[in-house]
Formats: sequence, structure tokens, C-alpha cells
Amino acid sequence: MNMLKVNKNKITDSEGNSIQLRGTCIGGWMNMEDFINGYTGSEHGLRHAAAEVLGKGKAEFLFERMQYYFFGEEDIKFIKSWGANTVRLPLNYRHFEDDEMPFTYKESGFQHLDRIINLCEKHGLYVILDLHAVQGYQNTHWHSDNDIRHSFFWHDKTYQDRFVAFWEEFARRYKGRGVVAGYNLMNEPCVNTPHGDYPHTFFSNYKPDWERINRIYKRTVEAIRRIDPDHIIFLEGDLYSKLFEGLEAPFADNLVYSSHNYTAAGFGPGPYPGVADAKTARIDSGVYWDKAKLSQVFYDHQGTKFAEKHNVPLWVGEFGSVYNGPADEVGYRLAAMDDQLSVFEEFGAHWTTWTYKDVGVMGLATLDLESEYMQRISSIIRMKHRLNTDDWMIWLPGFEARESIDKLASHLEEVIEDPDIDHRYNVAALSQSILTVYTGALIQPAYAKIFKDLNEEQIDKVMQSFAFNNCKINEGLLKILKKHTKSQI
Repeated sequence: MNMLKVNKNKITDSEGNSIQLRGTCIGGWMNMEDFINGYTGSEHGLRHAAAEVLGKGKAEFLFERMQYYFFGEEDIKFIKSWGANTVRLPLNYRHFEDDEMPFTYKESGFQHLDRIINLCEKHGLYVILDLHAVQGYQNTHWHSDNDIRHSFFWHDKTYQDRFVAFWEEFARRYKGRGVVAGYNLMNEPCVNTPHGDYPHTFFSNYKPDWERINRIYKRTVEAIRRIDPDHIIFLEGDLYSKLFEGLEAPFADNLVYSSHNYTAAGFGPGPYPGVADAKTARIDSGVYWDKAKLSQVFYDHQGTKFAEKHNVPLWVGEFGSVYNGPADEVGYRLAAMDDQLSVFEEFGAHWTTWTYKDVGVMGLATLDLESEYMQRISSIIRMKHRLNTDDWMIWLPGFEARESIDKLASHLEEVIEDPDIDHRYNVAALSQSILTVYTGALIQPAYAKIFKDLNEEQIDKVMQSFAFNNCKINEGLLKILKKHTKSQI
């Protein structure tokens, strides 16, 4: 495949032809997440719990089979069929490096990755390598496989050294490979919450540490360039790809900047066009959402302004809608997705949806509710809903456990009497600590016990539920994606 490069604000092939990257993210494959794969807590916590319940060998077989069936050649052919030309592969460093053996890399992880890269090359699909969970945690959330809500990476030289060395290893292995569109250095950095002090510092009061993120970005880019001078490197803004104003101006060739653009219109509840429910919607709620508002939010985004100011390409690395809310609102979420894509296309932004496959939340491909895996984990799904363990589910109604957290947050605020504590984010931090992390870990042995009496052949059969041919397709979403990729089909 043709090596891609940056030419001013365009991505082109080696012959100078403009390429617009359009596609999807393969979350849940080499970086598992609770709402995607159907478990609770962190990936590394679940693997540990499963090893204790099932034994190390059986647990490793279970997760290897899940990974194998989760994403394969049939998925790649399907993604290519609707006009996509790119997949973003979120990666967890733990698949490649053990904390007890730093700077030593596991061939098993690279074998899984190479299998997919080779298949993508076979079918003409570009790959973006995304380090989604870094050594020491780049943010305090579950999607970086963080179960302690502390971010050590930014203040620990050893973690930073391992991060740079890891990217050097990627550069050594993939330099010259045209199928690799580029390297997404770090998913959703959040530099200035090292101690998880969420209620005091998030959003309105957040103070970026631009010197720190710029220093680490520059060091890593320079280390990669000494080995691989050609591949595009994708850089995200601070605060989960929201803040860009303090990022250093492009300091090397072949840099692309990436924002993430989730909106309340895609989450609800509530009509679209219309007002998202301010009580339960996750982001920017309580305002009227229509295409004009989506456009305003996109063009006001610091990532968009940064790209325009410096005449560099913009890649919207993540965005999406959820489809597990009230059944009569699915059409609203799809309409919001359609309008959001229209805005990106009008600007000429590159984009990858979040996420391709899951157990029925926001995926294009979802597991069949009648599949053996979904039937077996039905008790876990009920626990997740009753105990509100999935932070990515707070738009759903009837969350009794979160109501208890709200009362606890109010009690803490009454006693502490610090006006700088934001109640909304105090609830979010407590919910993540108590429900997502602690309660999620309590449920993990129950998840593992579901597979305790199964042999390897039976486990393999269960995990085939993740195979493309056994999944359901969100036809409404597929129609929208085809509409916006038709120029490439």
C-alpha cells in the first residue's frame, strides 16, 4: 500500500493524491472495555480474577479466543465494503510488555497485531496504531485500563522512558509499511489530574500543564523519527482531546492533530433536534441540539481552531452515538450521527467512529442477544445495570446505585464546606471509584465462574459469538456510513 504523508492541511499518498481517512475504531480488541466486551472493572483486573478462578492457562485461553473472534478477516472485508479506508486499533501496552519486565516485549502481542495488519493490507485498509492504555496511565479513567483513578505517567520518568522505548519498538517493526497510516501516540491525555482530584480540577477549573505535554510529545516524536522518518504521527489535545491552545505549533513533518467530538445529541435522552435531558445526559446537556449547534460546537472546538490556524490536517479520532437507550429514541441518535458526519465532511476532517463492535451499546456490529455468550453473561449485564458499574451508561434511566452516590456526594460537600467542589463531578468521581472500580472488581469473579465448568472446546464455541458472521448489523448506522463514504466506493 501507498505510504501516506502530510502536505499542508491534506493527507496524500506518495503520488500527491489527497486521501481522506474515513473508518472506525476497533475498541475492545487489544484494549478491552467493560461496556464493549460485557464485563465489569478493568481489563487487567478481570484477567487476574479469571486466572484465580479458572487457572492461568484456561483464563489465557478464554481471552485469546475472545480476541481472535472479536476482529478478523470477515470484519475487515465488511468495513471495506461500506467505503471505509481506515481502522484505528486501540492498543493496551500490557499486551506487549509486563510491568515486571519493562523494556522487554512480548512476541504474542505483536503476532496478534501483525495478523490484523497483514489482513488489512490484503484488503486495502489503512491502520492507525493507537496507544490507548500507556504505562502508568495517561488519564484516570477505565478506558486506559486504570482501576486506581491515579495518573502516574506524567510525573514518573521510568513510565515515560518505557513509553518512548515502546514507540521506538513500533517504529523499528513498522517503518516502511505503507498499510500503517501512522502512529496515534496517546489516547485522550489528561495531564493535570495525577491524583484523581476530579471534582476540583475538571472542565471549568482545569489547568493544563502545557510544558509537560509538549516536552513528552516532542521527545517521543524525535525518538520515533530517528528510526522511522516517514510515518504520520497523530497528536491529541489535553483533557481527553479537548484542549489545544497551548500545544506547541507543529514542530516536525507529517504531524496530524486529533480531536474527539462526543456530544449530548448523540447520547440523549431526548429528541433530536431538541433538548437533551440535563439531568442524565453526559455532555453539554440542557441545550437545544440540531445540525447548526453541532456545527457550532465543532468549529468552536480548540482542535478545529488549531488545525485551521496552523494549516494542518484534523482527524476526529472518536465520536459516536449510543443505541441502547429508549427504543423510540434510536432514530434521534442516528439522525444526530448523520448530521455530525455531514459537518465533518463539509470541513474535510478525517474521521473514525467509536466503536465498531460491542455487546449492544454503540457498535455498528453487535453481539446477538440470543448468542451463547450473551445468554451466559445475562446475569452480569443485570448486575451492571442495577449497580451502575459502567460509567459509559449514565444516560440510562433507573440508576438506583448512582442515586445513593449522589446522596453520599451531597453529605461530603455539606461536611467539608468547600465551595470549589463541583457537585456534578463529585458524583462522577465517587461513582467511578465506588461503582466502576470497586463494585466492578467485586463482580469479576462471578464473570469468571460462568466459564469454570467449560472445557476449551466449549469456551471456543462461546467466544464464537464475537465472530462477524454471528453478529447483528445496525442497519440504520450502516446506511448513514455508506452515505458519507460513497465517494470512495
